[in-house]
Formats: sequence, C-alpha cells, structure tokens
Amino acid sequence: MILVIDIGNSRLKWATFHNANLQQSHAINNEALNTTKLIELWKHLPTPRKLALGCVSSKSIVDLVTTVANKLWPAIIIIQVKSESYTFGVHNAYIEPEKLGVDRWLALIAVRNYYQKSACIIDCGTAITIDFIDADGNHQGGMISPGLTLMKKSLAIATDLLMFNEDKFSTGPANFTEAAIYSGTLNAATGLIKSALSTQDSSLTVILTGGDADMIANHLSFNVIIDSNLVLLGLALFASNSRH
Repeated sequence: MILVIDIGNSRLKWATFHNANLQQSHAINNEALNTTKLIELWKHLPTPRKLALGCVSSKSIVDLVTTVANKLWPAIIIIQVKSESYTFGVHNAYIEPEKLGVDRWLALIAVRNYYQKSACIIDCGTAITIDFIDADGNHQGGMISPGLTLMKKSLAIATDLLMFNEDKFSTGPANFTEAAIYSGTLNAATGLIKSALSTQDSSLTVILTGGDADMIANHLSFNVIIDSNLVLLGLALFASNSRH
C-alpha cells in the first residue's frame, strides 16, 4: 500500500493507493495541522510501504509530515516529487523545469497517463492554474491567476469597505456589495478560462481539479471533466514506479 499526500497552499490532501486503485481522498486545512492531529488521522491506516508527496507550501509542513510518518511507520520509504524536464511521457515546457509548480507537473503526468489525449487542465484552488498538453505529452505552457477566495481576500485587504464573505449569490449584476464581489470574482475566473480556451482547438478535453472545481464548472457553458484527484494520481504513478 502507498500513501500519497498533496500539500497545497491551503490544504493537505491524502489518499491510499492499493492494487492500482486510488482509495477515497481526505483533506485538512493547513492551519489545523499539527503532530497530534496527523497521528490521530493516520494511525489506523494500513501500514504503507511508501509515502509519495508533492508540496507547493512551506517546508515546515513537509517536515511535519515526514516526522509523523517516521513515527507511525519507521520502515517507510518517503519520496518527495520535484518537477523535471521529462518523465512519464510528459515534456515540461518551462525554461527552468524545476520552477513549474509540482502540483501542475503531477496533474500533467496524471492526464498524460490516465486520459492519453490533448487536454486543458484547470486547477481551481488557491490559485487558478491553466495548463495545456498535447496528445504526444508535450506541455504547451500555462497561466496563473488568483483563485476565487484569494481574489475576495485581496479586496478585503486592500480596501476599507469591502469585507471578505464566503456566502454564495447569483452571478448577474448585483444590488449589494457582497453579491457584487461574488459575481465579479466568479466571472473573472470563468472569463479567464473562456479566454484561454478561445484560441485552442474545440476538441480539447477540459479537465478541472481543485477545491472550487465544481463551483466554477457550474458556470461554464461547455462540457468539462471534474477529476479532484489528479495530483494524487500523479504521485501514485511516481511511487508505483520508484525503484525503492
């Protein structure tokens, strides 16, 4: 059994991978992480042979995870994945490959190996990232924008009168501020996606992942696939094919 862990900017997400199947994933907000909490969450798991992780957050969380893993399972092999120029059939488009966010890299690898077609991968998380990959596994580059919550928080931080609000409203023109912010940020996100796809072949498969994938997908006028576990699937590929 393999334990796969995606350490994002806002959440830590994990699942087990056994007999070529990814089991149900779970998540916890990074701000709630501590040694006691992780031990409580993981102590009843079957003992994993390997732990594969990808991290776009702080090194302190990686240290916390590895400390807990070694405490629970002293013989475990820990693999931290980094972005590369080429692996698992994917050619990284970045001039400096290691600077591509590892979450984006893992999602590209998962799409290449599980979907095997040209695709647009949209991660709707703390940031919204858009990456294109062709049918031969060539990464075509991507885009980065603030995610929905980050857009709302930036307004609250930079202004005196616009407060952060997590409620949901309609997306048309609004007659009160909270709804106007909700509509404006959601339309900014969907507008970015529509603009990015406007110059691409219409046959491209669009795959959404990340915490806001369902919300954003509901406001797109074209068919998409929602796969919330792309990064975890990429990690499982690395761990399953590791020589360790």
